[in-house]
Amino acid sequence: MSQENDKHRPNKKEGPGNEKEFLPPLDFSSIVFPLYTQALLKLGMLQGAELESEVNLELAKRLIDILELLQDRTRGNLKPEEEKFLETCLYQLRAGYLQKAKIIQI
Repeated sequence: MSQENDKHRPNKKEGPGNEKEFLPPLDFSSIVFPLYTQALLKLGMLQGAELESEVNLELAKRLIDILELLQDRTRGNLKPEEEKFLETCLYQLRAGYLQKAKIIQI
């Protein structure tokens, strides 16, 4: 799409007062973080009144499995910091799952 065509289109990312809405850059964490956050929520590991959610170990396990699948399918293709980020997220989720499922006590 040319820049000239963009000038004539309304910006759909504009917020109140014609200010542009902030969108974070797209990177590997943009894929991992939403799954990680949802798993934390389903494990009951996020605190806050507006974050009230019922613990759902089955759904949390499914989200962990999706992240593990992503890890397997991207092995050897990630930057070191991306690998570390994904591994750290998975470690925290696995530990939380094992504790919530009463498989281990931490």
